[in-house]
Amino acid sequence: MVRSKQAENKSNFLCKLSTLADPSSKSFSIKKGRKKIEIFIVRKGDKVFAYEDVCPHAQAPLEWNKDEFLDKKKENIICAMHGAVFTIEEGQCVSGPCGSAALTPVQLEIIDGDVFYL
Repeated sequence: MVRSKQAENKSNFLCKLSTLADPSSKSFSIKKGRKKIEIFIVRKGDKVFAYEDVCPHAQAPLEWNKDEFLDKKKENIICAMHGAVFTIEEGQCVSGPCGSAALTPVQLEIIDGDVFYL
């Protein structure tokens, strides 16, 4: 695998994949340029998906409690404010007041078991 220059920057390191239960979610604060952005990642199998922690309907955080973004069956992402349901894989709203809106994805790279944002 060719390592991107962004992932080589250790300040873009989020966590080790092995520290995430399968399935689970975890929140992070990252810097994008000069802005601080709240994001979360979801592990599902050997894949990890990341999104900005903002509901596209209400512009509010999705997180229920610390690191809790998933429904009880851990099959979908749920908005704490309105109960909107989003797919883990695409962040697409499938139920609730968001209509056909989607979460804003954050690009990730996994290198040697380390998860980096790009």
